[in-house]
Amino acid sequence: MARLAYSKASLSNISAKLKRYKQFLPSLDLKRQQLAAERKKAQLKFTATELEIQDCYKRTAEMLPMLADKTIHVKNLVQVTEVEMTEENVVGVHLPCLKKLNMDVQSYSLFTEPHWVDQLVVQLKTMMQLKIQHQIEEQRVAALSEALKKVTQRVNLFDKVLIPKAQQDIRKIRIYLSDLERAGVVRAKSTKQKRLRLKEAS
Repeated sequence: MARLAYSKASLSNISAKLKRYKQFLPSLDLKRQQLAAERKKAQLKFTATELEIQDCYKRTAEMLPMLADKTIHVKNLVQVTEVEMTEENVVGVHLPCLKKLNMDVQSYSLFTEPHWVDQLVVQLKTMMQLKIQHQIEEQRVAALSEALKKVTQRVNLFDKVLIPKAQQDIRKIRIYLSDLERAGVVRAKSTKQKRLRLKEAS
């Protein structure tokens, strides 16, 4: 760390820095608040989708209890064939968004398969969409949490380190310059008195 220079130039430099810090801090703190609000919204959506997934499982189990029979093969009946993503900018953070989702339903005979397979296909599609949505929402929460952490660290750096340090340095320099000025005045008076005494003595 650079040593503190006890000079008027240093005082002016640190005062200018302090002014910039104080100007920058409110906008940084506003961003922190906005990120916190966005993260809360993202967490609520994430939790809501989680509940929807649980509800979908429950509804499927109630509507189609025959799925408990392991001899009935419904694996790969519905498969995701395409997931297209895009991004949106939220408070300067790039967040993933689902743009397009395509699913493929394995062909089955309406005559040989049980009548409830149609209903199962609907439920599987809903479940897959919810799970993909849930994964994306998890990524959004993680990205917003990381951005919030970084901005909070910067707010704390300005508020708890840089601003107090600059204020402390300004105080030290002012005291030093003030003491220097007083010492100069005392020296000047002392020199003047010595001259007067020499003048009187001569």
